[in-house]
Amino acid sequence: MAQNLKTTLSSKSKTVEIHRDKPTIIIGERINPTGRKKVLAALQSGDFESVRKDALSQESAGAAMLDINAGVPDSDEVALLSQVMQEVMAVTDVPLCIDTANPAALEAALKLYQGKALINSVNGEEKSLSNVLPLAKEHGAVVIGLCMDDDGIPATVEERVAVAEKIISRAAQAGIPPEDVIIDPLAMSLCTDSLAGRVTLDTIQLVVREFGVNITMGASNVSFGLPDRKFINAAFITMAIQVGLTCPITNPLVTEINTAVLAADLAMGKDDFGMRWITSYRQRNKKINR
Repeated sequence: MAQNLKTTLSSKSKTVEIHRDKPTIIIGERINPTGRKKVLAALQSGDFESVRKDALSQESAGAAMLDINAGVPDSDEVALLSQVMQEVMAVTDVPLCIDTANPAALEAALKLYQGKALINSVNGEEKSLSNVLPLAKEHGAVVIGLCMDDDGIPATVEERVAVAEKIISRAAQAGIPPEDVIIDPLAMSLCTDSLAGRVTLDTIQLVVREFGVNITMGASNVSFGLPDRKFINAAFITMAIQVGLTCPITNPLVTEINTAVLAADLAMGKDDFGMRWITSYRQRNKKINR
């Protein structure tokens, strides 16, 4: 079994360590116009107030990092992503995850970022590997590796692990150590495939056993198309933490998600004397009693 690796990320003034023996790191997902009409409209109009508010509210709710996506249709993503990052960095010092499939936008964002960023993402496609890995190496960034390649998203656990191995190997060839590769096993909707959750969980377990790398995923994808999504997401994220998930990309403002992560950490011995759980309990009760 591979040794569990530690991934370190930073902003100008704050450092975050991701490790399987440490509390789960939540990467806040809300600064993303995809599926959020208000955010899309605000970015299209050049209004960044909602971005600043989202950054602060997610940090306050427990996000240790923030995912930044500026994929607005027909926009200049190179300029817009950099602007959104600057707006976020003006109000918070949590490390950032740069979320773009545009190499030019990624390069511009990495140039202005002060610290060790997380790139979301690279995958097993040759084009992606050749575009993203050199930028990650040049700027000393960590990369998220998606378990998909030129043939799409693999159906089986073994095929996804093979893609993970390819990404880790190619990163090493580019001079990027395995601790600077975070694997995303890809959570797919249970609405269209009843075994999707099990495949993701089994992939996490095998990747951790073989490589010891840290694991992320868009945790809410598993419930897409189903009712009462927050309960499905909360249950799934606790199961994923148990098998090795260390830094999910999710919405920390959803109480069920936040408390599920804290409870999972508590149950797995990642919360000394339950102090994080007790602090969260008191904060929740303060809000209720206001």
